[in-house]
Amino acid sequence: MNRLRDPQWFLILMFLGIIASVPLIQTVIEARRDDGVRAFDVFSQAPTAANLRAYERSLEAANWAAQVSRPWIQFAQFEWLKDGGEKAVIAPEGWYFYKPGLNYMLARIEKAKPAGATNDPLPAIVDFRDQLAARGIRLVLMPVPNKESIYPDRLTSRADALLGVVAPRTRDLLERLRAANVEVIDLFKEFHEARQQTGAISPASLYLAQDTHWSPVGVDLAAKAVARRLKELGWVQPGRVEYGERSVPVRRLGDILRMMQVPLIERRVNSETVPCVQVVRGDRGELYKDAPESEILVLGDSFVRIYQQDEPRAAGFIAHLAKELKQPLFSLVNDGGGSTLVRQELRGRPAFLKNKKVVLWEFVERDIGLGLEGWKLVPLPPAASPSSPGPVNNSADVNEPKKPGRLN
Repeated sequence: MNRLRDPQWFLILMFLGIIASVPLIQTVIEARRDDGVRAFDVFSQAPTAANLRAYERSLEAANWAAQVSRPWIQFAQFEWLKDGGEKAVIAPEGWYFYKPGLNYMLARIEKAKPAGATNDPLPAIVDFRDQLAARGIRLVLMPVPNKESIYPDRLTSRADALLGVVAPRTRDLLERLRAANVEVIDLFKEFHEARQQTGAISPASLYLAQDTHWSPVGVDLAAKAVARRLKELGWVQPGRVEYGERSVPVRRLGDILRMMQVPLIERRVNSETVPCVQVVRGDRGELYKDAPESEILVLGDSFVRIYQQDEPRAAGFIAHLAKELKQPLFSLVNDGGGSTLVRQELRGRPAFLKNKKVVLWEFVERDIGLGLEGWKLVPLPPAASPSSPGPVNNSADVNEPKKPGRLN
């Protein structure tokens, strides 16, 4: 009895009680639910490595103690240790970077690829180019640089001298695309030249400080680069629709902060003011709208969705490219699926290719190594009508010399 009055024994008993209470409370909570106690799920399937890992993840996700404590621990790491967890890298002056994108930038090229691997973009890109060419449609590729590739100096002062394409896998792919005569819009060159003109610290940043995506300045620069190159190639003739612009600033909490999934952090950080510019028709003053009959189809991911389909609308890349070309476009967007999913969706919508002359395919740089579903070959459905135009040669090198803007 005297030992029980010892403060050390009291602390030991209290600690053991806390440890024992967690599984007991968890069992009671789960027993009152319809799906039963999760601890018994281990007996419902074969004890394979995959099943056991899934079982562990299931227990962790359902644990009430973890659900209660994790947000506070993550907030403490964010606030005191400047640690953004698995998704975010916290940089000075309110800048945040997507950790998987940074890991991609630093990763080495994989020389040996397993049989049947779908992580090499080149065969999928060339196959898609050739399928379109058989229909008389030309392909233009637009890889959008990772934020980390354009602003490495925001992460560390040691990166001040880094210019051009930083990631080894990106350099390798761009070289092979050039050798395969795939037409590529070189936004790496465009963006780095713009940075040299505006300086490292500029109100005209090409990317959002809290977000993985480009800013309205980056959108406008990319749209001008694409329009200029299409006109140089002669693949698109300027239309007759005059578009105007309307300034519409919006407040936006960056997706990197939201990916942390910690409301305490979201409330702690002020949202970012984004100076968006909507595109409106000059004749009617209406916001830009896609036109299914357009000769140009844009395929892409969230980089062509941002500002276009979400707030403030009609202020994204598609609208600004339409303004530069003086004609409406048509688009198919799949968030996070710029590598394979958007082509799979196109396969299920053959009417989207009707009367098209050019397909502009956008995907973010990190999808070269991290794309959802990898880089699968996706066969397009048969042409909609036998009257479709004959094959074309997508290479700009066949009948004309190289022009500025081509991948170098």
